[in-house]
Amino acid sequence: MPKVALLNQTGSKVGDIELADAIFGVEPNEHVLHDAVLMQQASLRQGTHKVKNRSERRGGGRKPWRQKGTGRARQGTIRAPQWVGGGIVFGPTPRSYSYKLPKKVRRLAIKSALSTKANSEGIVVVENLQLDAPKTKEMKQILSGLSVDQKALVVTADYNEQVDYSSRNLQGVTFMTADQLNVLDVLKHDKLVITKDAVEKVEEVLA
Repeated sequence: MPKVALLNQTGSKVGDIELADAIFGVEPNEHVLHDAVLMQQASLRQGTHKVKNRSERRGGGRKPWRQKGTGRARQGTIRAPQWVGGGIVFGPTPRSYSYKLPKKVRRLAIKSALSTKANSEGIVVVENLQLDAPKTKEMKQILSGLSVDQKALVVTADYNEQVDYSSRNLQGVTFMTADQLNVLDVLKHDKLVITKDAVEKVEEVLA
């Protein structure tokens, strides 16, 4: 069972916390992690690309010349794809790129991501995160005291407005609640700063 130090906001050790083996101690499945990241990146695509087909082009309402007798190839409209200014064939149209993986695969993916962070000592467990008011400078001091000077994902059990607003202007720092935890954000941040009650909530949900 992985054991990490439990720190307070100033970075002082106040004890140890044991992380659940079933969530933070599994053998990371790289294939599942790859699939989960691709799924999330696909769902982030806007899919607003658009071209005009022949029915959406302006003009071309009449036949450019008669069918027979001109010696030229027959044409029905000057907005056919072979004409300059004509419609585009098989071009992109608005669509959604999102898709879903099976529930068991998604659960294994987040467990693999959390275990990867635990194996690389990338998890920092804080006893509690409390700010009296949104202060970017104060949040920066807290992260500095926790020896977090890299890209950090800050996770609390429930929404904390002060922590959220205090983190927004810090480059490389992202805030979210435990129920928003996902594979892409866990992997793209160097450190996972998570409160003790958020760990318990994650273990309860993924157990």
